[in-house]
Amino acid sequence: MDAELFPRGRTVIAPGAVHLPDWLDAARQRQLLEACRGWARPPAGLRTVRTPGGGTMTARQVCLGWHWYPYGYARTVVDGDGSPVKPFPGLLGRLAREAVTDALGAEALAAGPSAAFAYDIALINFYGAEARMGMHRDSDEACDAPVVSLSLGDTCVFRFGNTESRTRPYTDVELRSGDLFVFGGPSRLAYHGVPKVYAGTAPPGLGLTGRLNLTLRAGGFRPEPAR
Repeated sequence: MDAELFPRGRTVIAPGAVHLPDWLDAARQRQLLEACRGWARPPAGLRTVRTPGGGTMTARQVCLGWHWYPYGYARTVVDGDGSPVKPFPGLLGRLAREAVTDALGAEALAAGPSAAFAYDIALINFYGAEARMGMHRDSDEACDAPVVSLSLGDTCVFRFGNTESRTRPYTDVELRSGDLFVFGGPSRLAYHGVPKVYAGTAPPGLGLTGRLNLTLRAGGFRPEPAR
């Protein structure tokens, strides 16, 4: 009812950071969910991420294209089963460029160092009811292309902060299933996190318990030398 009374529109959260509600329609949400279920299967499937200090992240993760681990990238699941990372699908590359164009304009892909690189990394995080994500920056890439974030399933509070520290000022944004959030330019290295997930708020027709977040990035890594 709230959505009908107060339609959600495009919101600029900070320079270079834009929230587009309901960007994915129901059909595209279901398509992405089915793809995620396939990507989550082993080998190189959904895993629990362990931090260097011995802790674990409460959101579980699967990677495509390049495997992220704290704090770098590899071509194999170096902190898991050791399998080669699954390839980055063209579907997500096209989706990333469409998202950036819709949120920031085509010029965001046509200028600066990011223009030379394609989107080639997906980090897919699964949040159960009690999962959280602490404030962090996406700073392990060698490319300044905008980060694309797509939400499926349960609604969450997405906390978008500043580039200097994990503390205030920050803005809390409600991300629902189908929402798009893009951050680049002066906001590319802003701290952000997920302090809360609202369990049981996923669209009934989606068939997902919990929340999936697809984060699409351009790594900008040089090709590995032939052996």
